[in-house]
Amino acid sequence: MKIVPLFCFLGLSLMQLAIGQEKQISLEEIYDGTFSTEGLEVLRSMDNGKQYSVLNFDRSDRKSTIDLYDYDTQEKVETLVNSADFKDIPFFTSYEFSDDESKVILATEIEPIFRHSRIGIYYVYDVESKELTRISDQKIREPSLSPDGSNVAYVYENNMYILDLETSETIQLTTDGKINSVINGVTDWVYEEEFAFVKAFEWNSDGSKIAFLRFDESEVPEFSMDVIGQELYPSQHRFKYPKAGEDNAVVSLNIYDRKKRETSMADLGNPYYIPRIKWRNHPQHLSVQTLNRHQNELVLYDVNAKNMETSVLLREKDDAYVDIHDNLTFLADDSFIWTSERDGYNHIYLYDEDGELMNQITKGSWEVTNYYGYDQNEDRVYYQSTENGSINRDVYAISSGGEDKMRLTKQEGTNHADFSADFTYFINTFSNAETPPVYTLHMSREGELVKVLEDNGALKNLLKDYQLSPKEFSTININGNELNMWMVKPLDLDPDKKYPLLLFQYSGPGSQQVANRWMGTNDYWHQLLAEKGIVVACVDGRGTGLKGRDFKKVTYQELGKYEVEDQISAAKVLSELPYIDDARTGIWGWSYGGFMSTNCLLKGNDTFEMAVAVAPVTSWRFYDTIYTERYMRTPQENASGYDENSPLNYPELLQGDYLLVHGSGDDNVHVQNTMRMIEALVQANKQFDWAIYPDRNHGIYGGNTRLHLYTMMTDFMIENLLKTDNQ
Repeated sequence: MKIVPLFCFLGLSLMQLAIGQEKQISLEEIYDGTFSTEGLEVLRSMDNGKQYSVLNFDRSDRKSTIDLYDYDTQEKVETLVNSADFKDIPFFTSYEFSDDESKVILATEIEPIFRHSRIGIYYVYDVESKELTRISDQKIREPSLSPDGSNVAYVYENNMYILDLETSETIQLTTDGKINSVINGVTDWVYEEEFAFVKAFEWNSDGSKIAFLRFDESEVPEFSMDVIGQELYPSQHRFKYPKAGEDNAVVSLNIYDRKKRETSMADLGNPYYIPRIKWRNHPQHLSVQTLNRHQNELVLYDVNAKNMETSVLLREKDDAYVDIHDNLTFLADDSFIWTSERDGYNHIYLYDEDGELMNQITKGSWEVTNYYGYDQNEDRVYYQSTENGSINRDVYAISSGGEDKMRLTKQEGTNHADFSADFTYFINTFSNAETPPVYTLHMSREGELVKVLEDNGALKNLLKDYQLSPKEFSTININGNELNMWMVKPLDLDPDKKYPLLLFQYSGPGSQQVANRWMGTNDYWHQLLAEKGIVVACVDGRGTGLKGRDFKKVTYQELGKYEVEDQISAAKVLSELPYIDDARTGIWGWSYGGFMSTNCLLKGNDTFEMAVAVAPVTSWRFYDTIYTERYMRTPQENASGYDENSPLNYPELLQGDYLLVHGSGDDNVHVQNTMRMIEALVQANKQFDWAIYPDRNHGIYGGNTRLHLYTMMTDFMIENLLKTDNQ
């Protein structure tokens, strides 16, 4: 057994202080917001680079304002928009400027559709005239101002429209939009979920054209969910959901010419996916990314909007899959910056305007985890990376030639930057396992501190009264790999006694749970479990991220094989510790983590005595095309990869205690997964516990739901991990 300690947060004095306190964390406090952190309201840098705007909301009188602040002094300069000035808007919940900052879109009466999508009533506010214009009498989607603020494009009932704010004329760009059939200008369910965008249209730089995607989902199989609701009869929610191996929507790229009032379709050679479109600086040139169905070949095209001719800028190929990102940045001369894993790690590359590689900007056996932008005046690229260890994040600057690299953040943990428009300043968000988020203003040149904006001092003072166990970071050698791990032990742990072990994990491709950052709600819950006498640990096994391409993609076509092997092996190694009772080992997880915990309990039935699975996938045949086929190809091509790691196919292996939980309104991982698992266990005559939360989605929240769920899981773990307590 080899466990290499890295460091342990919460120093000895803090530990001793905590031991001396009697206050323990309660479930009610975790889920009523007692431990919430303070943050900065969402801010947007103004084009002058000297000021930023913030949406402020006064809860006492439900008034919204958009206020401008000075970066240097942090003083409020002016209130740009105030909902108290409007008769028709009691308050607004988000805002968006036009490129020239002459107008602002204000959002009200927002209703969610899926994870990212929503409909609402939107207004345009003219900053100079202070006039307010309602875009439509109907609830619409994704309104977007033209660069000069003279027009606004939006989607209503799957069709695209443009409102001319000067003439009040509304032009309908498409007429074939139909629910569950054809979509124009916004994405379908699977694009929204897996390619993480909703607005599928873009204005060019002079506002003369709009590029938009059209989805024909008429052949996509329809999924239905019963909505229990409060009425006498339940209703059904029907939507198109392509499961692995089934038909996807047929997607096409169109460009609308405002002057001609004509739409032209680009010939991209029948692309299977179009995950990104982005106009270049030249108003007649559009960049388009396409993917094949296997998602192992990406092509970046240039489309000439004047004659609709296309040319290839670059190709990305991988034996497994190519990840989609938002790091494409066109410079003034239309050369561009791109990130890629082509050398085995995610790094930044510079190409000329025709797609010829100029140079690789960053290099090393570490990952670029965020690209912030390029300051053309200073020739500096700003990015975030794991150069200081895969569980940490720091902010760096480097020249486009790969020289003069500078680390701009100094504290070890997780740093994230938000730069001003001219890159003079950045606001850094820092946290680690012992420090709640601290927001600081810095000069970008050397990273020097200007001012502390928020340090969550109130939360730190509050937590002094609680018993908190340190989160100990280390690495553990499992199946020939040094895996990152954290562990939380009972504060009063007696090395001569035996304690149960609970593993927490997610384990999905490219994910990370072992990270040096502040606690989330699950971390507080793990503290509560440690207070009760359970050792909680987390190991990021093979397939997780930020340790290079090969480590991440080893699970290709075998989801649930190597990840399960690593969790079982980790549990065995940890059970050799003198204070761990190898007869009381549990594991839990949510979504992919629920898939993992279920598999571990079955395949590792000689290792695990208990598992909790929340909203688990139980067969990848039930999950969507884009995510599943990226890692598994189709069931028709890889039947064994799908079935050999599906817990539906070996329910007879269940020996331990098993709790299975799902929301019946889960549009992502359908409750079908849990129902089929229930049926398999019933037919195998295996006893287990289960719960269904009516109409709750993948997050299983709302009202008292989260408290109820975690109370149930806590009771289940106490009963099944502490019931044979022989301490």
